[in-house]
Amino acid sequence: MRLAAAAFFAAILVAAAPFAVWPAYAQDAQPAADPTAQSAPASDPPLLGAGQSLPAGNAAKGDDVPLMGAGQALPQAAEPPKPTNPPMTGPRLLIATSMGDITVQLDEVRAPKSVANILRYVREKHYDGTCFYRVAKGFVIQMGSWTAQMKGRPVHKGPVPLEANNGLHNLRGTLALGREDPPDSAKAEFFINLADSTGLDHKEDDPGNTTGYAVFGEVTGGMDVVDAIGNVPTGDGGPMPGQWPLTPVVVKKVTILK
Repeated sequence: MRLAAAAFFAAILVAAAPFAVWPAYAQDAQPAADPTAQSAPASDPPLLGAGQSLPAGNAAKGDDVPLMGAGQALPQAAEPPKPTNPPMTGPRLLIATSMGDITVQLDEVRAPKSVANILRYVREKHYDGTCFYRVAKGFVIQMGSWTAQMKGRPVHKGPVPLEANNGLHNLRGTLALGREDPPDSAKAEFFINLADSTGLDHKEDDPGNTTGYAVFGEVTGGMDVVDAIGNVPTGDGGPMPGQWPLTPVVVKKVTILK
């Protein structure tokens, strides 16, 4: 009887063995707490990933900016939209040069006086036989009254009112009237922008019309010719030191297209 009872209890122990946690092999066993040890201070809140915020009650006072994880960049402010020009309406010009043809759309709606000034010089054949006398790389190419022999042509003396405050921007491929310091001093000179140069625009804090350079047209064909002219070697010799093309870029003829 005693042997049967011992065998019965031994069978129970063997059956329970797979679910037992034996002290000698327990991996999660922790040593007894030391009543004399001081408790560890509360840990700092974890670094947060992008888009996460601190739980309610844990945010620092007056600081709603989430903590950033290692390698995360602060959000960047959105760039202002790039300015654009509206469609231009008016006559077109063909500028035939020794390096190719350039087609231009004028805007007689927003720059009527500037366009009228240019058309007067075109009809008088003022530009025929002149040259691009200024090449400022990455900035502008300029033509007007100078020939390849560095001789200036006479211009009209009447003032041309500055129309820089017309809503048109000095963007790549646009044409604008050159002028001296007085705002209404433009004559026959004009330049073509090789890049966006909105720093030449009318200043917003100018209540009148005394700042900026008046855009009056844009290149609609031959921008590759414009870029090629903008890359010719330059040096001294012309009205702009260091910006005179060493090989003349001649303006053969400027005509009004129908």
